[in-house]
Amino acid sequence: MRWHVGRRRLSFNDAGNLSLMGVLNVTPDSFSDGGQFIDLPAALAHVSTALSRADIIDVGGESTRPGSEPVSSAVEIARVVPVIEALQQTSPALISIDTSKADVAQAAVNAGADIVNDVTGLGDPRMRAVVASAKVGAVVMHMRGAPKTMQQGDLSSDDIVGEVLEFFEERIAACRISGIHEAALCLDPGIGFGKTVAQNVALIAGLPRLAALGRPILIGASRKSFLGALTGRAVGDREAATLAVGACAHWLGAQVLRVHDVEAAFDARAVLSAIQAQTTATREAA
Repeated sequence: MRWHVGRRRLSFNDAGNLSLMGVLNVTPDSFSDGGQFIDLPAALAHVSTALSRADIIDVGGESTRPGSEPVSSAVEIARVVPVIEALQQTSPALISIDTSKADVAQAAVNAGADIVNDVTGLGDPRMRAVVASAKVGAVVMHMRGAPKTMQQGDLSSDDIVGEVLEFFEERIAACRISGIHEAALCLDPGIGFGKTVAQNVALIAGLPRLAALGRPILIGASRKSFLGALTGRAVGDREAATLAVGACAHWLGAQVLRVHDVEAAFDARAVLSAIQAQTTATREAA
């Protein structure tokens, strides 16, 4: 399986190739690290140290935590474009823009972004037009409602995995009609975006059903509130839980992990890869 990301390809093979997407929030109000990297020197320093082993840097200029307020396109562009331009010169990693606005995505792509990571799942035809025209990669995420209200109201579902699967099928078809090649798409079930704790767990356990679509799966569970509900840990103490989710998700079919702590995930990936390579060798020798 390959993910076509502009002129580059990310390959995921049977031995368990896993890509790490490092989170770079240049926002004042993100749930885990808001305000820490909002100025350019701090952002670049974070990339060169804590995120140096990331395969992808995901740059976000607007918080999507539950209850967050939207910001204007102008504000978002002013936050992300200088960072993307600087990363083009200083980092070998692929660059992702975390936005739901087509004009922000266009500005980011013009600045050098390789991937559009859209929490609204490329529902806006204008966003699909940007991705199709630029021929960049895209992450299609499932979310109920909008960030400000997504954890409110009725979150019941008879089959959350089936609901997300149907959404992906519909959105892949819409992307194809818009001129986006299916190989450019990566799918994100949207852990924590309009889901209960039980639904988040069910989505991770149900990843083999989503993987049957034949596209790479991204899991972004890093430090999220459902991990706090399961462990009783505060945001800053959820790395062990994050690694557990990442290992399980990868084993069940995910190829990309979006994480804050890249160093820890890098070590976990090394162990996972060794075990999976041995598992594959043993199976082939049988």
